[in-house]
Amino acid sequence: MSSTTTSHGGDFETPTMDKESAELLQTISEHGGYAYVRMASQAAAGDIRAAEAALEMAWEQLHSGPWQSVLPVWRDAYSMACLHVARHHNGNGEFKEALRVLDLGIIMGGTLLRKDLDSAIDKVSERAKSSRRVSEGSFQEGSVNNSDQRRLVPLEFHVSQVLQLLPVKSLSSKVVEKKSGLSLDKFLKDHYLAATPVIISDCMAHWPAKMKWNNIDYLLRVAGDRTVPVEVGKNYLCTDWKQELITFSELLQRIKSNGGSPGGPTYLAQHPLFDQINELRKDIFIPDYCFAGGGELRSLNAWFGPAGTVTPLHHDPHHNILAQVVGKKYIRLYSASLSEELYPYSETMRTNSSQVDLDDIDEGKFPEVQDLEFIDCILEEGDMLYIPPKWWHYVRSLTTSFSVSFWWSEGEYSDTS
Repeated sequence: MSSTTTSHGGDFETPTMDKESAELLQTISEHGGYAYVRMASQAAAGDIRAAEAALEMAWEQLHSGPWQSVLPVWRDAYSMACLHVARHHNGNGEFKEALRVLDLGIIMGGTLLRKDLDSAIDKVSERAKSSRRVSEGSFQEGSVNNSDQRRLVPLEFHVSQVLQLLPVKSLSSKVVEKKSGLSLDKFLKDHYLAATPVIISDCMAHWPAKMKWNNIDYLLRVAGDRTVPVEVGKNYLCTDWKQELITFSELLQRIKSNGGSPGGPTYLAQHPLFDQINELRKDIFIPDYCFAGGGELRSLNAWFGPAGTVTPLHHDPHHNILAQVVGKKYIRLYSASLSEELYPYSETMRTNSSQVDLDDIDEGKFPEVQDLEFIDCILEEGDMLYIPPKWWHYVRSLTTSFSVSFWWSEGEYSDTS
């Protein structure tokens, strides 16, 4: 075959898949995937039934055991099948279905064909937008209607409305220090090196997200047809907690209906949404503070859900800035030095989480927790909270909330005294 890439009419190209498919299929055969290879070969020739069969086979392999035990080759196989199925839907003008399958490839698939998936999403999204322009008439891409009816969070909100929902002793003692216009030098000396939390205000005024993300129409336009993973239930430590894959528009509907799922609130939590939806990535900027100490950015995640979502008491391994773009959150923090007093789980997967439920403390099992020193705050729209590594924190959304977390690693100055 020549070096030209595969493209069918107005379809998307898949240069990486065209180049790597023979070697990938050979590797899949070596791991017993003969039936998949046969279906994938037919799918490449345009057989949609074979493409769907290959997709189902790869899906079954992804769910054959714990996620970490799945062979990477089957994740790449899943991505390949997603591209074949999406190509068929795109060719038929079924853009929503094509986007759904491509998103599944990004969320569940491997890294080998990621560039093809991203490129295909760009092409399909553009065709979908063009189709909407024709059917709905022209609209201004940059316009945002911020009328009260189209806002995610109303302008009027009083903390007194939710105080009774917060853990015992909330906002009654020491609050997190808040600073405006904090210089990098002062941040490095007083907070990064001292491992001391701080709220930094007035750092997001230049973010397009500040205006755009509180608008339902904008979010629907750039993300409505995209598929995202969500959590359903009180929190990840509860037995009835589960995960689902839904469209962003369905997530918005559930949020507008006060969390709206029979199993509890629906929460898009700790998801790399900005790797998936480039339009939203353009709306934010990495804070300069994330380069303090010479470290490297490790992850950039979105947190989006209704009032009442809770992330239970836990700690993280990296430096963290939590940027509150839309809405308000209550956050309580305990020093890293209090780890033993906060009863971390012993199981390997939960050692960074506390057995203490701050919303309903079992004083019989944890009699001294109520007396432990903590600091807390209401994180307001436009504020950023710096959380040092290993600091325990509990988070509750007081309104519909859209936040971004920036994790970065230790740098060359971390051991400076």
